[in-house]
Amino acid sequence: MSPTQRYAKKQAKTRQRRRLKAHERLARDRRQAQHTAEALQQALDALGLPADLVTEIAGRLRSQHKLLGKIVGMMCPPLFGCRTNAELCRVRGWDKNLPSRLLGALPKRSWLKRLRRLGVEVLEPLWRHAASKSEATRSRWQWTWIADDSVFKKYGEQLGLVGTWWSGQEHRVLSGIDGVLLVVVIGEGKLVVPVDFAIRRPDPTGRGAPCRDKLHWVQSMLDGRVAAFRRRGVALPPPLVVADSWFSDSKLMRHVATTHEGTLLVEGKSTYVFGLPDGRQVKGGDLQQQHEWPWRHSPQVPGVRYARLPATSPTYGAVTLIVVEEPGEDQFYVMCLDTAISGPRLIRAWKRRHWIEHCFRTLKHLLATGACQVHSEEAYYGHLVLRLMGCFVLFYTSRVICKGRLTMEEIIFSLKHYWRFVDCEALELKALSQGVDEKAA
Repeated sequence: MSPTQRYAKKQAKTRQRRRLKAHERLARDRRQAQHTAEALQQALDALGLPADLVTEIAGRLRSQHKLLGKIVGMMCPPLFGCRTNAELCRVRGWDKNLPSRLLGALPKRSWLKRLRRLGVEVLEPLWRHAASKSEATRSRWQWTWIADDSVFKKYGEQLGLVGTWWSGQEHRVLSGIDGVLLVVVIGEGKLVVPVDFAIRRPDPTGRGAPCRDKLHWVQSMLDGRVAAFRRRGVALPPPLVVADSWFSDSKLMRHVATTHEGTLLVEGKSTYVFGLPDGRQVKGGDLQQQHEWPWRHSPQVPGVRYARLPATSPTYGAVTLIVVEEPGEDQFYVMCLDTAISGPRLIRAWKRRHWIEHCFRTLKHLLATGACQVHSEEAYYGHLVLRLMGCFVLFYTSRVICKGRLTMEEIIFSLKHYWRFVDCEALELKALSQGVDEKAA
């Protein structure tokens, strides 16, 4: 055989091998997408969304058609290969006005009640299950309440909900809708459950009192959720609430301490002034720099050294300061009113704060929350609450159903690219290209 023939035969075998591998990879990805759709359907059934939400919306619309697939499409358009609701209707062959009718089917109070009820119904059995276990097991299922707000970009004066807000993510003032979210993180992130949500209204122009700020929203949401558990006979321990420096308000801290006997842990600012027991006056900026603090180490927070400092503040009174130094990170400190909670537990609670940022990042980028244009306030509430439920369903699917073997990004990617090959009747995925050649599909 000549060298030219040998080379041509070798290249032909290589192309055939690549083609076979591509076919195997495509088949594997299709199987993964089918498995993901079945896991998503299992999560929806486990959370009770089909039985309750579909019935309620169908009753409001006076329609008995199957709505679960359409509601899931409103929650997670990327699952159907789309980004916006308009594109979803075009791809699925739905009426272009269907999203507005679905999202506006319930008044905003019903949407929020649905979200709050979902959080309580998910958390109550978990709490009763852990309460009967040993102390060591309960310590792994501790609840951390986390509050934060985020701006969803919008332009124009849409129904009085759009205002100008400071965005900590982009470090500038944005035009959009400001949402305040309260979540419960179980353990180190076994499950992240949204329990309440609110949209802040911009302050009215001209005469009139200012609208409720995020401090009062967090206070009322925490009070309402604790009261909801109490009505169900669940006696929760004093809550440990974590928030960033924007929520470092003395009135809110004292309210959490006096009303709920809990602790509000926030990141300190560089401008705060504290008096130490030895008579020294230090500023927050000093706590963010290297000094000869009484450093400690703990196996509960490996790789981290910290200093626990009792101090007094002219604004807050007696406080506990935790200075944290971690390799590769800037030194910082967190503070709360004087407490007996150990330093390692406070540090671990603070590290759970990133889960609420994960929720907002998923809502904005993975689920494209900003891609919505509707014409009623109820529809905007429905849009945001449904996407928030969709975020929780994806997280529940990833962490509980799939045991952490799939991330939310992998679930979205799988169904976004292979929804035409998935067969799931409840979600209205009909395997449109099943049995068709890959090039034709």
